[in-house]
Amino acid sequence: MSDLTHLTVRTTERIEPLAAETAEGAQEMQRRAATPPSELGREVGAVLRLDGRVLDPNAVDYERRDDETMIINMGPQHPSTHGVLRIMLELDGEFVLRSKPIIGYLHTGMEKTGEELSYIQGATNVTRMDYLSPVINELNYSLAVEKLLGIEIPARATWIRMMMSELNRVASHLVWMATNGMDLGSTSMMIYGFRERELILAFFEKTAGLRMNLNYVRPGGVAADLPDGWQDDVTVICDTIDERTYEYDELLTGQPIFRDRLVGVAPLMAEEALALGVTGPLLRSTGVPWDLRRTMPYLAYDQVDFDVIVGTYGDNFDRYAIRLNEIRESLRIVRQCVERMPAGDYRSQDPKVTPPPRARINESMEALIHHFKLFTEGFQVPVGEVYSAVESPRGELGCYIVSDGTSKPYRMHVRAPSFVNLQVVPLLMRGGMMSDAITVISAVDPVMGEVDR
Repeated sequence: MSDLTHLTVRTTERIEPLAAETAEGAQEMQRRAATPPSELGREVGAVLRLDGRVLDPNAVDYERRDDETMIINMGPQHPSTHGVLRIMLELDGEFVLRSKPIIGYLHTGMEKTGEELSYIQGATNVTRMDYLSPVINELNYSLAVEKLLGIEIPARATWIRMMMSELNRVASHLVWMATNGMDLGSTSMMIYGFRERELILAFFEKTAGLRMNLNYVRPGGVAADLPDGWQDDVTVICDTIDERTYEYDELLTGQPIFRDRLVGVAPLMAEEALALGVTGPLLRSTGVPWDLRRTMPYLAYDQVDFDVIVGTYGDNFDRYAIRLNEIRESLRIVRQCVERMPAGDYRSQDPKVTPPPRARINESMEALIHHFKLFTEGFQVPVGEVYSAVESPRGELGCYIVSDGTSKPYRMHVRAPSFVNLQVVPLLMRGGMMSDAITVISAVDPVMGEVDR
């Protein structure tokens, strides 16, 4: 009996659960005693990573002891981190002393995947990075490839691209309006934002066959011409959404609780934003009128009238107001595209990059062979390197491609604005309340598919 009892005790000890290990190594926030002063300065947002300058040396409380604070996790499974983002927070009661974004949970590897795909396949890859603005991802990639090829696309293709990009910008900002409203307790705004976005996605489906990840903008032009009756469809979209932005204004802008959560919360100075490489609505909220559509025009943005919306105080309210008004400005551009859309081809007729018309494939063996070789082998791109940048809803979206003369990129790197803009989170959260951490993440508007590309 004693032997059996002994065996039972040993079995019980063997199945006791082990402590879970969740460490992320050097990326994870450590206790103050184990954190070097330079890293401590970065985690509170006092030391800016670009050049090591200390903008606010008094921000770091080196004398505070670990037993006075608490480190907690927010995310990565959290509805208000807008994706698989993990924020480690050091709290003193309800106030944030330090914060550190931890990324890498999505790890899609799209840049390396892009080096294994031909140039004609590449748009299907990059369109999934920022899944809220797929058209602009495809546009940026296609512009880079076209620079390497040295080809000009027809005027109609240029204006179609511009119209679709601006509709996509509106759809992206509507998602932000919806989710930001939900983060602040406005369930009505969540419903309204997605309701209006549905109008745009339905038009995308009618035009490209898909609602998201369209693979519509391709090197050489676009995949298909605009459908019959597109002018009426787009006009209805513009009229409806433009009218409803004023309803959003009435619902949110003057609402006391909404204003208390945004006005004066998480201010950002232009000097800080520029030092961190921040772009998009975050930078423009500080008063810097930097918009690539105006400062470095591409497509036909130098031929349309629109205003660059800037803020004054760089707080969360400015970022809200900028995105709301950018919806109206994008609709203004779309209306001009409808009025001035030129006739002609919707893609280049260079046989090197453009497949033959589908009707000819059934009639000509040469057309069938051309189509087959183009989509199986791709087209070769001259040796060289190029950087192309466009203004996405989140800031400067750049694509750097190195060609070795084959049908695939030798190297591809994407400058993702969501990734760069996340650097500002420790700076914005410093000294704020725990409840403000949610509004800060929402104001940055990160898309984690772009961060962990």
